[in-house]
Amino acid sequence: MAEVARSQIEDAIKAYIDPYLEGDLVSNKAIKDIKIDGDKVSVDIEMGFPVNGYKADMAAKLKEKVEAVDGVSEATFNITHKIVSHAVQKGVNTISGVKNIIAVASGKGGVGKSTTSVNLALALSAEGATVGILDADIYGPSQPRMLGVSAKPESADGKSLEPMNSYHIQSMSIGYLIDEETPMIWRGPMVTQALEQLLNETRWKDVDYLIIDLPPGTGDTQLTLAQKVPVTGAVIVTTPQDIALLDARKGLKMFEKVEVPVLGIVENMSIHICSECGHEEHIFGAGGGERMAEQHNVDLLGSLPLEMSIRKGTDEGKPSVVADPEGRIAQIYRDIARRIAAKLSLQSKDYSASFPNIVIQNN
Repeated sequence: MAEVARSQIEDAIKAYIDPYLEGDLVSNKAIKDIKIDGDKVSVDIEMGFPVNGYKADMAAKLKEKVEAVDGVSEATFNITHKIVSHAVQKGVNTISGVKNIIAVASGKGGVGKSTTSVNLALALSAEGATVGILDADIYGPSQPRMLGVSAKPESADGKSLEPMNSYHIQSMSIGYLIDEETPMIWRGPMVTQALEQLLNETRWKDVDYLIIDLPPGTGDTQLTLAQKVPVTGAVIVTTPQDIALLDARKGLKMFEKVEVPVLGIVENMSIHICSECGHEEHIFGAGGGERMAEQHNVDLLGSLPLEMSIRKGTDEGKPSVVADPEGRIAQIYRDIARRIAAKLSLQSKDYSASFPNIVIQNN
């Protein structure tokens, strides 16, 4: 029997194109070790993003390709992941206990951004990451209800806050500190100061991904985030409706101007499926997210249907990913989460694009 060469194994592995990295594992430096013992091969793979939900499928496809190599009778794969911090923009301080920050934004309210934020956080956690979520909507905090948390955060030293925990997610929101029905009648500077305090004075614990659920629009809160927070990437949430897409474009362009990479677009309420007869209808129009992605050269990360279970779950404090983890909606969120994390893993660890200085000129 001819001796199996390492190059043959690498060539077989290269034939598998990872759907999230959109490339092969050898080129993406995910292969850590290849051991060849006669006709048996074992491969150690380390992915740069959490892969709990599909590593069994990945291993099965790789096994098929490697065992097709002449002289190989058995191939085994040890697949792990390691999430690293990406270097932050010049002049922006890192947040203690946080590796990567993902901002979830929408130009318009009512498109399901908070629902998307909490389900993406839960999906990343289900994939194997340590995740936190910061509710940056000071005027209309919704994460406490969505996560089913009503307690107040503790402070061990009287200066910092311990994050609340629910479904293995660390979270912080102004909603934990005030009564649910108390209106926040604050001006812009107070809001931005509150956001900075919530972010910097929370004792985040080894968070791989911190999701920031932004309020809609492109105002004070978003500008504070762009200037003072080390954002690794942004996700834009929209519906296919033209008016929502118009505002979503503003959000996307805002991130481009401050040089925060836009990881992609999530299209919410893309199709309505009648719960009685199964009839499918594009209530808010069709293909809007796809067109916007093409026009701005960003990825359409995924589309979610207009479905009652999504709304019902978040209202009851049990978002789709934990309410029905094996269901179709949870799987869509997990697929989107893997796409986001994979795109982040491809970003340079030395990403150091600086924010432009904002200069006010009197003309």
